[in-house]
Amino acid sequence: MDRIQQAEEALKKAEEKMNTRYRLGYHIMPRANWINDPNGLIHYKGEYHVFYQHHPYDENWAQMHWGHVKSKDLIHWEHLPVALAPGDSFDESGCFSGSAVEYNGKLALIYTGHNVIDQEEDIFYQNQNIAVSQDGIVFEKLQENPVIAKPPEDSSRHFRDPKVWKHRNSWYMAVGNSTKENVGRVILYRSPNLRDWEYKGVLAQSDGDLGYMWECPDFFELGGKHVLLISPQGIEADGDLYKNLHQTGYLIGEYNDETNEFVYGDFTELDYGHDFYAVQTLLDDKGRRIAIGWMDMWESEMPTKADGWCGALTLPRELTLRDDHKILMNPVEETALLRKSKHMDCANQLISGNYLAKTAEELLEIQVVYDLTDCSAETVGLKILGLEEEETAIKYSITDQKLTLDCSKMGKSRDSVRNAPLEANGKLTLRIFIDRSSIEVFANHGETTMTSRIYPKKDRLGIELFSEKGNVMVDELTYWALKDIWKKDESLKKNIMHR
Repeated sequence: MDRIQQAEEALKKAEEKMNTRYRLGYHIMPRANWINDPNGLIHYKGEYHVFYQHHPYDENWAQMHWGHVKSKDLIHWEHLPVALAPGDSFDESGCFSGSAVEYNGKLALIYTGHNVIDQEEDIFYQNQNIAVSQDGIVFEKLQENPVIAKPPEDSSRHFRDPKVWKHRNSWYMAVGNSTKENVGRVILYRSPNLRDWEYKGVLAQSDGDLGYMWECPDFFELGGKHVLLISPQGIEADGDLYKNLHQTGYLIGEYNDETNEFVYGDFTELDYGHDFYAVQTLLDDKGRRIAIGWMDMWESEMPTKADGWCGALTLPRELTLRDDHKILMNPVEETALLRKSKHMDCANQLISGNYLAKTAEELLEIQVVYDLTDCSAETVGLKILGLEEEETAIKYSITDQKLTLDCSKMGKSRDSVRNAPLEANGKLTLRIFIDRSSIEVFANHGETTMTSRIYPKKDRLGIELFSEKGNVMVDELTYWALKDIWKKDESLKKNIMHR
């Protein structure tokens, strides 16, 4: 508890010095300093809990703690005290990623202990541990830790990110791993009580083309199929695919829990933007499978470090399975709670060239529908315009059936363009969420998504629709100014200080 208190005090001091120019309005972010992977997503006693990898002492990745927020509606989040701090014999160098379950009415966190032996030689070992809370806020690590002390004999030292769930009367744990030959895989354990774990074997493994390590596994049923989410490290770029340093995607197929055999198809990326990694899901009491990812990427430009904070999480997204076994990803319906003023413009209008809807709002939800059935244009799309020629562009090539996100004029000076396949089939629907330093694009009702951080220097000018080399009919342009969910916290703090 002393370590938790020290972390809390460090965060309070860091908050006072922070530059807020890029602070997000409706995304989960740290109070200050560093955040990466979402952890421990769970719907527990009527509230949504999200934990995250967190370094409360610095804006850079270092000894990982677990930060913590909760919400009743997936939109209005409340920061809670740091949940886990490293420094015990089993997690000396970090409390790495993991998951959360309800166990006998208590909230249990299952996480990886990271233990460095030689920093310069990158020698470490990893194990799996448990911490339990009576109230969902204060957590106590088990005296029995580690509950899994080491990986199987044929494993490398990479052994992390446990995702735990209950099936019938047993608990199961999927763990990210690699072989001694540096082949990425996910391995599976089973337990009657969360403490005593039996190794059941390999759930899925790379064929040689899917990287040297599979991080952040998540295994669940969706639409009658089994889905394995993974974040592989080390996949080579292939044209427009796998352009980020590390990827996040899924394998889908049939699972036999008697034989532990998972028969699956090809790996598919889940998001084609610059900044989407380490996704984790929860199942809520409405039966929805909800995913949240880290909205940044390793070794990318991170201008907010200069401001005393770094990293954020995506909007919560509902996953559904289409008949052709493609996963669709859409913002949860609760995002409508963010909406303030509604504006409708340019409906049923033929445009050639461009059309500007002026708005200086920084926080926006935009929906635009293009009718492509009698379209003569080769490319259509929209731009988020800033002053002094700043812009973020979303373009759709009708001939190539390709969606492009170009952030080169909004703070991403290198590796600024991403492309994604998209069959429009007569209509192009773009639903876009703009925050102060992020953009999330959902095309054709979640068929393709693109998530990136942006870093505008100036104020916003508006939304520009455009067509190139021809005309296009705009069925709809609707946009909403969105609430800043964190402003209430700021005003509350000021009121408390004045009292």
